[in-house]
Amino acid sequence: MPRVRWDEAEERPPAVAGQGRPRAPFSLLGYSEGGVRERGENGSVVKEILVRQKREADEGVLAGVRDWARSLFVAFVLFLLIRSFGVEAFKIPTASMEGTLLVGDFLLVNKAVYGAHVPGTDLKLPAFLEPERGDVIVFSPPHEPARNYVKRLVGLPLDTLEMRDKHLYLNGSPLYEPYAKHLDQRGDAEHPDMRWQSNHLVAAPPREYQPTRDNWGPIIVPRDRYFVLGDNRDNSEDSRYWGFIHRDAVRGKPWFVYYSFDPRGAERAPWLREVRWRRIGAAVR
Repeated sequence: MPRVRWDEAEERPPAVAGQGRPRAPFSLLGYSEGGVRERGENGSVVKEILVRQKREADEGVLAGVRDWARSLFVAFVLFLLIRSFGVEAFKIPTASMEGTLLVGDFLLVNKAVYGAHVPGTDLKLPAFLEPERGDVIVFSPPHEPARNYVKRLVGLPLDTLEMRDKHLYLNGSPLYEPYAKHLDQRGDAEHPDMRWQSNHLVAAPPREYQPTRDNWGPIIVPRDRYFVLGDNRDNSEDSRYWGFIHRDAVRGKPWFVYYSFDPRGAERAPWLREVRWRRIGAAVR
């Protein structure tokens, strides 16, 4: 039987570049014998890695910024909520409460206890307590509604109030006031700003009524209104002069003195040199 001869040149598949010889070890890592990466002779893979690392770093920075901004926003919202509905700082600017509160006292005021106002609206949150006679309160007076005052509440709705020779009478009986100070003994004169009381007198004819700082009334406190006085009775502009305050004008109740300094002390930096250390932390009563 005749033998068939294969033509190897015709049957062998065409050669592929790079085949038929062992690859150098470095070629297994993707490099040619010349040390150049086979895929991307200009280092495109390295660039790709660097770009990816930079992108990851940028994303990390952006994530950090987002977290920081989110935390700042949450803190700001909490601050607004606490300030609007919880606690607010208040500074004593005058001597009208001298003896109880001093000029330079800084107070923390509980705004939630009497029902906090919702900013930008006429709404008010429910109160935990109602103001009581003898409470020191923060409120907006009728003649300056944009400001906050601090005085002592002495008259509740439908109370009858009268002052005789500096002594306050409640419903016909003298009121015990250990906090009241009377320092001015120079006499007493009629005050024109007190004429408003004529519309709230119990019995005296308005044309005969001549109220003074130390002698006035008896007057009746209307419903939903309060009468307030400063503890420093001879140096306080209060309800005697500008009238009753509405229940909705009550802003809060001072808790305690968180900082205090004497502004009449050192000429430079009295807030640092004239600190009243004994007053810090004192409750307001």
